[in-house]
Amino acid sequence: MSRRKKLYEGKAKILYEGPEPGTLVQYFKDDATAFNAQKKATLEGKGVLNNRISEYIMLGLGRIGIPTHFIKRLNMREQLVRQVEIIPLEVVVRNVAAGSISKRLGIEEGEQLPRSIVEYYFKKDELGDPMVSEEHITAFNWASTQEIDDMMAMALRINDYLSGVFSAAGIRLVDFKLEFGRYYEGDMVRTVLADEISPDSCRLWDMDSNEKMDKDRFRQDLGNVTEAYAEVAKRLGIMKESGQAPANDEGK
Repeated sequence: MSRRKKLYEGKAKILYEGPEPGTLVQYFKDDATAFNAQKKATLEGKGVLNNRISEYIMLGLGRIGIPTHFIKRLNMREQLVRQVEIIPLEVVVRNVAAGSISKRLGIEEGEQLPRSIVEYYFKKDELGDPMVSEEHITAFNWASTQEIDDMMAMALRINDYLSGVFSAAGIRLVDFKLEFGRYYEGDMVRTVLADEISPDSCRLWDMDSNEKMDKDRFRQDLGNVTEAYAEVAKRLGIMKESGQAPANDEGK
């Protein structure tokens, strides 16, 4: 990896120059952060699990026609992805009250929302990623009206798909965060799903016990974070019972 040019390092991933023009290598770290990186830790094996879970979900979304930046998994910690221009927004889909919506609106955590709610947050760490409206997005030219429509439509389709996938595994999809990018093909520009979908970016609760199986275990000092992620992978059929990767995990 030392010979590969690093282009960007975030809280949980590193992006390197890809082997072909227009590609990147996305490396999943074991680092965990919360509360705008005020809380930090290294959780051994988290990156491997997130890599595998995100691969599984991205492939599934591709099969139902959701365009993504994902090309293939390279090894335990790396994915080959298309280079995109990230739209500076986090798109959050909420099905059940938890986290900030409970605090903002006084809704008890765990309450089923009347319908799925889509929210937008401006990606700006120093501002704490504030929630914004479509008026803000178009006024400041963060995304066009068409891109907002595309992101909304994809977010709701992704929600339907993920809700079914996780429900079949005995997991309740409480909420999740998405990021999108502009993928340039000659003169054409497409809005595609980028980043990752994993227990780092989703709230996942056991359907029977409501036990948390996501990054909230780290945020709330509940412990057994990687064990919870491994349980998600096991239930999705990605990992063996022990939580270990299959023998041919180094590539495919």
